[in-house]
Amino acid sequence: MNFLKKTASALFHTGSPEPRLEQFSLRSEALGREYLIDAYLPGGHAKSRDGKYPFVLFNDGQDLPRMDFQRILQKLMEGEEWQPHLIFGVHCNERRTKEYGTARQADYKGRGDLAPDYTKFILQELLPHLRLRFPLSDRPEEAAIAGFSLGGLSAFDIAWTHPEVFGAVGVFSGSFWWRSHEVRPEDPDADRIMHDIVEKTDLFDPHQRFWFQCGALDETDDRNHNGVIDAIDDTLDMMKALRNKGVPDYNIRYLELPEGRHEPSTWGLAMPDFLRWV
Repeated sequence: MNFLKKTASALFHTGSPEPRLEQFSLRSEALGREYLIDAYLPGGHAKSRDGKYPFVLFNDGQDLPRMDFQRILQKLMEGEEWQPHLIFGVHCNERRTKEYGTARQADYKGRGDLAPDYTKFILQELLPHLRLRFPLSDRPEEAAIAGFSLGGLSAFDIAWTHPEVFGAVGVFSGSFWWRSHEVRPEDPDADRIMHDIVEKTDLFDPHQRFWFQCGALDETDDRNHNGVIDAIDDTLDMMKALRNKGVPDYNIRYLELPEGRHEPSTWGLAMPDFLRWV
């Protein structure tokens, strides 16, 4: 039995169906700081494919405990509704609005200026470390990245620009309003950075999959005065942009919660849908 198989046996086959949480720190040279990582490991009945596991990375990993994430995983596992995955929650800190964003450019206020370095951290530092420590699948279709609010925008940006790594992305109340110019009354929906990136991308992977969630009570702003809040408008417009690029409908899922708010309790309600989908 090689080291990887020994590690997998020790980590996952504990005799308990309950998911287990481990925490560790990883220093990023790209960003010059330590990251706290939560690793949610499947319980004793987990079965791997070829000795490796599908996995999901979450931005804003500190929000997962606030939605009782371990209980959500346990219920899915007990109901056999979910193929076991390895789940990793990457904690952010006070530099969140600098590290999350779009790697192509910062927004018009200069926020997200460290997004290129954060992307480098995910791809060149975190994933190689995780692959050494855990038996992760190397198939893009078995790798997903997700996030909440601004973390969802970051996850989408990383996945869209690196489909060779992530075959799926989940966006909870995504900050697709991220813009290169302040709102202009004559064209209030212009200048949205991520929409522009998608529209100007020539090559993309038609097999990549996209999951979106919005809450009808995410906010009250309606900049174009069409009776639909901006959070929903921006997400629906993103889905339209994906379809215009040729992404098939069956690779796009949208979940709207009528009583949903911009907070972890709502994202926890949506989480089982995302995990079954992924």
